[in-house]
Amino acid sequence: MSKTAVSTENAPKPPAKFSQAVRKGNLLQVAGQVAFDPATNAIVGDDVVGQTRQTFKNIEAVLAEAGASLADAIMVRVYLTDTAHFAPFNEVYNELIGDAPHAARTTVYVGLPGELLVEIDVLCVLD
Repeated sequence: MSKTAVSTENAPKPPAKFSQAVRKGNLLQVAGQVAFDPATNAIVGDDVVGQTRQTFKNIEAVLAEAGASLADAIMVRVYLTDTAHFAPFNEVYNELIGDAPHAARTTVYVGLPGELLVEIDVLCVLD
């Protein structure tokens, strides 16, 4: 079974040699997305709420290109730069993630480049 790269102009281009997502069989792994505007590569949002919204917009664009949606997610990994961002991030996450059953989620605190406050990657199983 071969792997297929997924690419869309509606999400930022990766900064290194990897795909926006890779599909193998019915598995789809969306690479870590951040709050870059795909047209300008500028960060959208000056707080974790605004950046989370843009990050999800980018994720949804990649998922749509693969014929998927957040409803197909079985695992979401979130990378935040500050524990103080957890509560506001959760408010946006709970609004955007969709109806139950919800995917499993892991939150990790890391350093991200520049003014980025959040990064998210998603694993989906497709029918």
